[in-house]
Amino acid sequence: MSAEPRLKTELWVKAFIRRCWSADVPALLMRRGETDSGTIMLKMNGGADNVCVYARGLLTSGEWGWRRASGPNLLSDQDADAYVDRQLRYDSDLWLVEVENDDITRFVDDPVES
Repeated sequence: MSAEPRLKTELWVKAFIRRCWSADVPALLMRRGETDSGTIMLKMNGGADNVCVYARGLLTSGEWGWRRASGPNLLSDQDADAYVDRQLRYDSDLWLVEVENDDITRFVDDPVES
């Protein structure tokens, strides 16, 4: 049995950014990662001290979705950037998209876990 083809990361990121812009929500590619299978992080920026970083992964429910990688508390913009910088030490292939909105559920189809 063959595996289901997987969408390349670059294509997913481009579609995600387009989806945000079509809803009049600015989204910018802040870091380009590995084209085919790099990890994606979404920095949801709702303003001062209202920032969190999401990453796609296995949720506690056992399904794939988005989890709040930066922890349960909201962060300042600087603290969110510091978190991403720390993650880059472990995964230099990651992609980072910053979205000027705090509601990730508007833009992803997968489940979201806080």
